[in-house]
Amino acid sequence: MSDHETAETAAATDTNGTTYYRVKILHSSETQICVWSGEEALEHAAMVIVPTRYGLDMGKVLGSVESREEYSDEDVYPIDRVAGEEDLEIYRENLEKEEEAFEICRKKIKEHNLDMKLVSSHYLLGEDKVMFFFTADSRVDFRELVKDLVSVFKMRIELRQIGVRDESRVQGGHGVCGRVFCCHG
Repeated sequence: MSDHETAETAAATDTNGTTYYRVKILHSSETQICVWSGEEALEHAAMVIVPTRYGLDMGKVLGSVESREEYSDEDVYPIDRVAGEEDLEIYRENLEKEEEAFEICRKKIKEHNLDMKLVSSHYLLGEDKVMFFFTADSRVDFRELVKDLVSVFKMRIELRQIGVRDESRVQGGHGVCGRVFCCHG
């Protein structure tokens, strides 16, 4: 371990031996501050399981947080665990299922003639639920769509309307500067 890595880890550790990390949620590309109280420090790019506003999800450690004072306790999420091989396998399986779910939902949206653009589908780790994220110019009554999707998937369905900035963060793309959107990276 280099002197730089030691200093970086030490700067992010409080007096209780708790370490704070910036973690990127893989599905949404959102970043959140997470706390880790495990024995060993987490390495850059370590895969971890963290709670999000939707449920447990896969995240990637971006690095330690230099200063804890910037964040209030409600902004900090506990890292549930370091992702094991079983977690990674479930994540890979979910990615495949998400592609199929996306296509099914897009067809159902067209069948119901709804004015909404499907952005992504997502299965959370350890939950029997599929989430669909969409954009729309106005409020959409998707109750019949949800009933239809429940009959296909036989599990809990959540539809979440997101803004165009959230869509850019999730899907990625290039700005007018020619670079990848910084919010997606």
